[in-house]
Amino acid sequence: MHSGFQPLRQNMPMNCSAKLPGKGMVGVQKDIDRITAIWRQSRQMFGSGGNMLFGDFTILNAMFAPVAIRFITYEVQLDAIAKDYVEAILALPAMQEWIQAGLAEVEIISNFE
Repeated sequence: MHSGFQPLRQNMPMNCSAKLPGKGMVGVQKDIDRITAIWRQSRQMFGSGGNMLFGDFTILNAMFAPVAIRFITYEVQLDAIAKDYVEAILALPAMQEWIQAGLAEVEIISNFE
């Protein structure tokens, strides 16, 4: 079974309200490099005409939305293409709504703080 970026998910839990620069970076650089390579290749090969991976919004963008939030929370250093993509994802109205809902949550799970 393919783990699909398991180190990233385990070491950098999604958290809309925290700012945790550099935390959780141990063992995740390979995942970060692979993700940003996917983003670069998708944008360069298929992204003309829009600011998403394949130009317009697709299910792949929805899959990477939590990764974009993680990269902001943990202040992952990104190249220009990846940074532009994260900004485009975060600017989507649905993402803004999701982030606001996350910020409104009051429950704290200490293992993920």
